[in-house]
Amino acid sequence: MKGERKTRLGSLKKGDQALITQVGNAESSIELVERLLEIGILEGSRVEVVHEAPFGKDPIAVRVRGSLVALRRHEANAIEVEIL
Repeated sequence: MKGERKTRLGSLKKGDQALITQVGNAESSIELVERLLEIGILEGSRVEVVHEAPFGKDPIAVRVRGSLVALRRHEANAIEVEIL
């Protein structure tokens, strides 16, 4: 089922919505995880990809907790999500 698929936020496309299940992974620096948490990327939050850059699709803009946040794909790949 679609709602049970887990992936990385960086793999989503414009219009996709998901639930954040984990911030950070084994490859993530402590600084990156702290930055993501400070800007409102929190487990349990709903996130939607609202924009992708036209060439290379990097960066992306996501709406999370009422804010619009720009992330590079490598940053977004540190965030595990469940597709809604």
